[in-house]
Amino acid sequence: MDFVSTRGGGEPVSFNEAFARGLAPDGGLYVPRHLPLLPQTILVEDALPYAALAWDFLSLFDSDHDSEHLVDIIDRSYGDFSDTMNAPLQQLADNLFVLELFHGPSLSFKDFGLQLIGSLFEDQIERTGVSINVLGATSGDTGAAAIHGLAGKKGAKVFVLYPEGRISELQERQMTCTGADNIYPIPIQGTFDDAQAIVKELMGDLAFKEEMRLSAINSINVVRILAQCVYYIHAFTQLPPDNRDDISFVVPTGNFGNIFAGWMVHQMGLPVDRFVVATNQNDILYRLFNSGEYKPDAVRPSHAPSMDIQVASNFERFLYYHNEKNAKATMAQMDQFKADGSIKIPNFNASNFAATRSTDEDILKNIRLVKEKYDYIVDPHTACGFQDLDLSSTHVILATAHPAKFPDTIRKAIGEAPTDPALEKLKNKEQVKYPVAATAAAVRQFLKENAI
Repeated sequence: MDFVSTRGGGEPVSFNEAFARGLAPDGGLYVPRHLPLLPQTILVEDALPYAALAWDFLSLFDSDHDSEHLVDIIDRSYGDFSDTMNAPLQQLADNLFVLELFHGPSLSFKDFGLQLIGSLFEDQIERTGVSINVLGATSGDTGAAAIHGLAGKKGAKVFVLYPEGRISELQERQMTCTGADNIYPIPIQGTFDDAQAIVKELMGDLAFKEEMRLSAINSINVVRILAQCVYYIHAFTQLPPDNRDDISFVVPTGNFGNIFAGWMVHQMGLPVDRFVVATNQNDILYRLFNSGEYKPDAVRPSHAPSMDIQVASNFERFLYYHNEKNAKATMAQMDQFKADGSIKIPNFNASNFAATRSTDEDILKNIRLVKEKYDYIVDPHTACGFQDLDLSSTHVILATAHPAKFPDTIRKAIGEAPTDPALEKLKNKEQVKYPVAATAAAVRQFLKENAI
């Protein structure tokens, strides 16, 4: 399978090349040249083991690894999840299900993409003999998942920018208490959007990117998206037969990568009727799907910090497909967005999408409601998925993080907070972090001084 840029620049590249580059040379995002139909062997009556399903799906796109090698990479990526299903589906009511995506080592859905990314980076270093410097930005969970996948790995250093004071204490401790000398958590004064903009600027400087041997962990990396497609199929095959018609996936999302993965696999034949974009008070995607206008506003800190985002980078991929793969039109719209700060999308078709918005008060209310009605505890991001539910048809809500990562908010909602042994151990460890000014120039200099 070849991969092309959403902005049309350069020649098509292989799976390995798209993975290694992260961002395309023209500043666009890589997408598969075409989306193959899902083999009927994937949509089986009973759920396949997660690793087997991941191999079936990723084999459609990865023609660079032979079958046995890909099996090994996938097994290394998903072998230490705490549940044998990896992403078990819990039924709360007749038409209500929760897909638990927090059984990975960092207790968030980001593990599904980033444990695979970590294994592929190991493979790349072994195959090429060239060390790498991994650069990313996080609104809370990406950094912890990436760091877990690469902490202590030979031939790799990891630099993760995050907005200081805008993520939960335990999210920060997952990044700053590893004890690994190849990990550089970098707090900046600003928002996740500021951190992400710095990463994109540095990744877009091709000479610097090559000099520093930079690789990407954010969902600008197409392999992140492909890895996340798998759990939508896994969820569908866990549904009872009577719940496989008129399905809505409800996805808490800020950067649009998680829900875009579901939409993409739907385009490949997964029988889903709707995707519900569940936003917090930073509601750019809610406004987009209700008005057709993509216009960021100021970021406001919320109880769901990983969704405190106003520039959803994966929206460019969706725009490319909305434009029927017209890369010139996509590039023109992204240039307009850069110049004007917003774009109005003509003939915007969001027929497969709906959107909801949750205030902080709604988040607390939903955590309380789910506990009282279903005796189940959800984290603040997952709580957004319970907003304005209509359970006349099947709804699958993606539980994006373990509630123990957000004890203060959970306690505020229900008077108690779940714990997790791995998180409890972090509370007594020393934090190591590297504050840097929130400018591309300052981060560039820090990389020059500390890169491998």
